[in-house]
Amino acid sequence: MRLSTFAFLGLILCFSNAFSQEISDTSFGKGMFNFTAKDSTFSVKFAPRIQFRANTLWINDGEQYGEPKQDFRIRRARLKFDGFAATPKLKYKIELGLSNFDIAGANEFNQNTPRYILDAVIMWNFYEKFELWAGQTKLPGNIERVISSGNLQLIDRSILNSRFNIDRDIGFQLRHQINFTDKFLIKEKLAYSQGEGRNVTIGNLGGHQYTGRLEVLPFGNFQSKGDYSQGDLKREPTPKLMMGFTYDLNNDAVRERSNLGSYMVTETGYYETDITTIFVDGMFKYKGFALMAEYANREAAAPIAIEADGTPTGDVVLEGDAYNIQASYLLPSNYEFTGRYTSANYYKVTETADQDQYTLGISKYVVGHNLKVQTDITYAEKGGEKDFIFWRLGFDLHF
Repeated sequence: MRLSTFAFLGLILCFSNAFSQEISDTSFGKGMFNFTAKDSTFSVKFAPRIQFRANTLWINDGEQYGEPKQDFRIRRARLKFDGFAATPKLKYKIELGLSNFDIAGANEFNQNTPRYILDAVIMWNFYEKFELWAGQTKLPGNIERVISSGNLQLIDRSILNSRFNIDRDIGFQLRHQINFTDKFLIKEKLAYSQGEGRNVTIGNLGGHQYTGRLEVLPFGNFQSKGDYSQGDLKREPTPKLMMGFTYDLNNDAVRERSNLGSYMVTETGYYETDITTIFVDGMFKYKGFALMAEYANREAAAPIAIEADGTPTGDVVLEGDAYNIQASYLLPSNYEFTGRYTSANYYKVTETADQDQYTLGISKYVVGHNLKVQTDITYAEKGGEKDFIFWRLGFDLHF
């Protein structure tokens, strides 16, 4: 770990100790400390979190499953800060990653440095229900991606998300909410971003990325922002539904998965093509039952990267579509049972076999999503044939 990292962690500890006498109304799950200045000109909430995982994998060689491959890992270790500055209408969020899975990806596009910054964004409520965001954060993509990794009801997200999501980027977002009645809500989200993904330091390589999302909530808001949290931990007393649609255009994209994946490089520079991604998704909750469904589609104007003379470079945009559906029920004992089916279907140009995965999981919520133990098992097929069996066990601790 670099000296700068130790210095940063030391600063956090000093800051925490300095304001420890000012902390009030703090409990587990609401941040390690919450500080508001005496003159109410700023606030800070600090909330670290840990995710431990134990994995066992059996790979099928076409005839039988081989010997199990087992590993332990710290999937996520993060430090999160949020609050307001000058006025409650000007909020901010900073989230830093410390685990290898969070900071991996050093390359020439980020000066060969770890990618510590996950989120660094300010959010200005400048007029009524309008908010302007600026900085690096998640784009308003599929619901599964926008839900925090700390609020998942299975060990990790689906292959729909891993292959088709549009993740984080740097730029601007405009958000607005319309209240047609006391309960019928529509939320609009627009984003204009660099299109290269998070922590890229060399500037814009191709065009820019344009994202729009529309969410309809016909029965009103979920409790505790439950439309952005998996499982019905609040046991909604009345039915709640969110239906969302996202359209994303990455103009002159230079990466194989829009703003993710490998860069498409030619002898004279970067291969550029327009990539569109569409998501249709929904969330339903009622009395401990939860249902989440998603559809994703990605297409490119010219998916095969070529040299100036028309020779293929070997780089290809990952085109195709995917479906994901998962349902769960929360028992009075706070044990939850979840089932998930995901199918990823790739276009012929991608030359990747279709994938199907079936997952069953059990979660025990000790203090909601902030302290939980989870396990799940996945049976996977590739091209219609047996692929692997994956068993996972983990715990989450979020202050």
